[in-house]
Amino acid sequence: MIKLTFACFMLAVFSFGLVANTQKQPGENIQKDNYYPLVKFETSMGDLVIELNRRKAPATANNFLSYVKRGEFDNTLFHRVIPNYIIQGGGYDPEYREKKASRSIINESGNGLKNNIYSVAMAREDDPHSAKRQFFFNLKDNNNLDPGKTWGYTVFGSVIDGTDLLDKMALVETEYKALIRFQDAPKKEVVLITATVLPEPQ
Repeated sequence: MIKLTFACFMLAVFSFGLVANTQKQPGENIQKDNYYPLVKFETSMGDLVIELNRRKAPATANNFLSYVKRGEFDNTLFHRVIPNYIIQGGGYDPEYREKKASRSIINESGNGLKNNIYSVAMAREDDPHSAKRQFFFNLKDNNNLDPGKTWGYTVFGSVIDGTDLLDKMALVETEYKALIRFQDAPKKEVVLITATVLPEPQ
């Protein structure tokens, strides 16, 4: 009888957790009727605008919007630049201290969006559902990052203005940075000064 009661209790806790997660999606109330919100990046090398795809990657786009709205991407580094591959950012301040991250988000890489040139996707660890705040821009069509027999990397938007800035960033000189154990850190810091959700089109 005790075992049955405990099992019922655990089932109730688990069910409540699922409901809570469903009800508390980060960023869902930011322009909630706009499937394609725009985010402007002002960087130390110029500006660009990203169009998010909330229709195909709702959890990922809402998570990203939440960080933007809270100013969590402001004064962060593009800490990894690999020419003809990716530019990664969102995770470190200019002193290479790792920024605090919220919970991990579900992998939405099977949404039909591809890691094509100038798309933006979530960085993650080996666990397919480990993406939190770091993102990357694809500098070419990276088909190896799309899902196949294994999980891919979730694409949730694309650059609609400022692709020339990414091309310029891709040419910066890089070096090994012991603090983050990355081989491809820019020698001269490339900073995301501020990220802003642009007004919804009328």
